[in-house]
Amino acid sequence: MPEAIISDTSCFIILSKIGELLLLAKLYGTIITTPQIAEEFGENLPEWIRIIPVSDEYKLRLLELQIGRGEASAIALALERKGSLLILDDYKARCLAAQLELNYTGTLGLIISAKRKGIIPTVKPLIEKIKQTNFHISIELESKVLIEADETT
Repeated sequence: MPEAIISDTSCFIILSKIGELLLLAKLYGTIITTPQIAEEFGENLPEWIRIIPVSDEYKLRLLELQIGRGEASAIALALERKGSLLILDDYKARCLAAQLELNYTGTLGLIISAKRKGIIPTVKPLIEKIKQTNFHISIELESKVLIEADETT
């Protein structure tokens, strides 16, 4: 298990929209986020989500030159907490996390993990709910997720 699980706003928004925010707690226990992300989310976060500020404001500002404020704060916090797992959906943020050799997954990746750990029986219903939101899932990505979740017919 990673030292800390750090989530960006998109994961909170997507899971909240489909009524599955608690999936994060079931899968990982305590989640960490930043004040910037909590502000972006705009709703009260459950008690199992800890809000921790980034210590290095200079590093945060440098990251903000490349990606959005929330993603930058998540990555900056992950750099301060070695061995963390980041939950990022933004493509540019994921590329930057890879360049910085940080561990990351996305909302769909954590849904696959939830199935593999027996927390949910199938991923398909959650994908269908996500597709009803404004979160775009390409046909290719949906197929890849279903293959990884061993739900192809």
